[in-house]
Amino acid sequence: MTMDAVFQIIVGGLTLGSTYALAAIGLSLTYGTMGMFNMAHGVLMTIGAYSAYVAASILGLPLFVGFAFALLVGMVTGGLLHLLVVRYMLDTPRFEINVIVVTAGVAILLEDLILKQFGAYPFRQPVQLAGSLRIGEVTVTAQNLVTFAVAFVLISATAWVLLRTRFGRAIRATAMDREAAMLMGVNADRTFLHVLLIAGGLAAAAGVLISAQTTLSPAMGTNPLLRAFVICVFAGLGSVGGAGIAAILLGLFEVAIQYTLGVQYGFPFMLGLVVVVIIFRPAGLFGHTVVERK
Repeated sequence: MTMDAVFQIIVGGLTLGSTYALAAIGLSLTYGTMGMFNMAHGVLMTIGAYSAYVAASILGLPLFVGFAFALLVGMVTGGLLHLLVVRYMLDTPRFEINVIVVTAGVAILLEDLILKQFGAYPFRQPVQLAGSLRIGEVTVTAQNLVTFAVAFVLISATAWVLLRTRFGRAIRATAMDREAAMLMGVNADRTFLHVLLIAGGLAAAAGVLISAQTTLSPAMGTNPLLRAFVICVFAGLGSVGGAGIAAILLGLFEVAIQYTLGVQYGFPFMLGLVVVVIIFRPAGLFGHTVVERK
């Protein structure tokens, strides 16, 4: 394998992995803080992608405004999901199972509304950049560079919020021990709202970047949701930092397989790698086994 091929794999893997990371971090944050696997996470990506389309194509707003609008709509949708649905289920029996069913129902409803509004035919995402940069014998598109840069900025901003801000510390405290955090004055309901706001914004951003590489369609969030879940399991459910690292590693691995064996083998081989890791590390690559004493 030539150095140009290796460089192309690295560029493609970082681009793919960064979009995976945006999708997986929000999902992992939600699970780690609330014990909730959000089946509507995929449709939040779809809503973000279509929001950018509406802003850029229908309203005629600049591309960066369309992207910001998508983030805002994703955050609002995530917040409404908490305020109208999740908050009423938090302390109910079998919450972890029931919330999967309920959020799956919400996802089907929202996807159907998108289908009725925009139709089933896939079309191009207008929030794209033309142009390319040539390095040696390798051509890197402007879209790939922007995708990686935007993902890096958003992931870094999320890390800063979680590590350096007051409500970021509240989120981490609630994830560690909800009852202890509440005894220390943390408002758990408001913290959960913040979590779904962040997750909704990250999902919307991922949706815009993914649709810019592929196409817009009502079911476009299904495949990224599956991949985000696989990444979270590979990293260890609830490990937010681990999900970001795992996304980049799996993105590089998948692109390497696609380059050497063919595009159709990328995802199956990635799943095979995840299975091997889970066999030897059931808690995930960055997870920790929890022992409960009764």
